[in-house]
Amino acid sequence: MVASRIADRLKRYHSIESYLDVIDPYVKANGEDLAAHIRKEMTNCTQLLAVISDSTIASQWVPWEIGVATEKNYPLATYSQGYARPPEFLQKWPYLRSDADIDEYAKASKRAASTYQVRKSASFSDASAQVSSTAEFFKSLRAGLGQ
Repeated sequence: MVASRIADRLKRYHSIESYLDVIDPYVKANGEDLAAHIRKEMTNCTQLLAVISDSTIASQWVPWEIGVATEKNYPLATYSQGYARPPEFLQKWPYLRSDADIDEYAKASKRAASTYQVRKSASFSDASAQVSSTAEFFKSLRAGLGQ
């Protein structure tokens, strides 16, 4: 599975932990229970990487999770294997296609986390520090990807 391979790469090469909802026992839960579970899990996350496949393109949950991440001002990117562009609703954010792109994503993620910590230690509010680090993430990742 592509998402597991990406999570493994992020952990092995970049020491970045991931949460994959695809392995969750709640996947078979009803919509309300699943939504509450995903929201709870996303409170432990700092960003979202949407892995796009034939099955996720048709999923109602991908746009919903992206909406939650956007509401929380999380850094956001998509991964679509090969050369296919992500669906139009995801083209607003940087998109990854290769292991090299995943490595750029990891670098940008670490820069953004550093920016967040610097802002927090300089007495910025959580929201202000988050906005600043997310902006740094997008700028850094787009530059690294040439987008």
